[in-house]
Amino acid sequence: MAHVVVVGGGVVGLTTALRLAQAGHRVACVRDLPFADTVSAVAGGLWFPYHVEPRERVVGWGLASRRVLTSLAGDRDTGVRLREGTFVERGPADRWWLAGVGGWREAGRLELPDGAPAGVVVRLPVVTMPVHLRWLEQQCRSVGVALVEEHVEVLGDVDGDVVVVAAGARSAALVAGVDITPSRGQVALLSNPGIERWYVDDHHPSGLTYVIPHPDRVVCGGTDVAGDPDGTPDPAVHDAIVERCRSAVPALQGAKVLGSRVGFRPVAEQVSLAARSVDGRPVVTNAGHGGAGVTLSWGCADEVVRLVSDVA
Repeated sequence: MAHVVVVGGGVVGLTTALRLAQAGHRVACVRDLPFADTVSAVAGGLWFPYHVEPRERVVGWGLASRRVLTSLAGDRDTGVRLREGTFVERGPADRWWLAGVGGWREAGRLELPDGAPAGVVVRLPVVTMPVHLRWLEQQCRSVGVALVEEHVEVLGDVDGDVVVVAAGARSAALVAGVDITPSRGQVALLSNPGIERWYVDDHHPSGLTYVIPHPDRVVCGGTDVAGDPDGTPDPAVHDAIVERCRSAVPALQGAKVLGSRVGFRPVAEQVSLAARSVDGRPVVTNAGHGGAGVTLSWGCADEVVRLVSDVA
């Protein structure tokens, strides 16, 4: 078994470190931010392969992750629940993401907004990300993963027989040939007045609209703007998000606004999940998951384990 260093401490990095340690490797997970400050903590947490390619591989990784998340849903400490919701379709139906997902049905007329000809109602995992990230940290510690807070400028500064780069958008700066574009996502956080169902309308005429309920809050979105480096929430964008979401889900009309957050999705032409040699040492990349970090986390982590076993 190898000494493996995972660079990155969001949901992809932690899940990868956990799976590697469970496979018997000696693992350290190095990150420059605590989990509460990562992009993963901002995410709505709905299992859905948003803004990620290639589809033919995403389906397999996503289904593997869905199986794990579904098995975790019985344990509240994991932050995972199964919730039914509606995915709105405004153009030609493109249901590739439902491959292998059973139990869905056509949305009824009363379940759809005006102007939407169709939609899907389906029960999916919804992950309260701060809770899930804390649980992942605890699981990592329980199997001996060393959690190290340190900024990695170059991979040459990292010890280890094998390095796994799972640092989101920063992965591009660490490994030549990995091309990732950060895409700015802003969300509004509202108190939860008792909403149980999620709602996604990613082609809403006024902009991306989603409502993801959690026990103590509702994550409302959102934006997906490539090339905007500003991490400060925009008040006008915030107001527009709240207005769209309250219109889509009237139960939010009296919900208290708790705040606004910004994160940067690591978007790529396709997920970079491959082994290569960097300065004579095996390096595995696990990056470019777009808006599908938690959706692909377990499936991609299992593939990293296979790749590390091949090169170690």
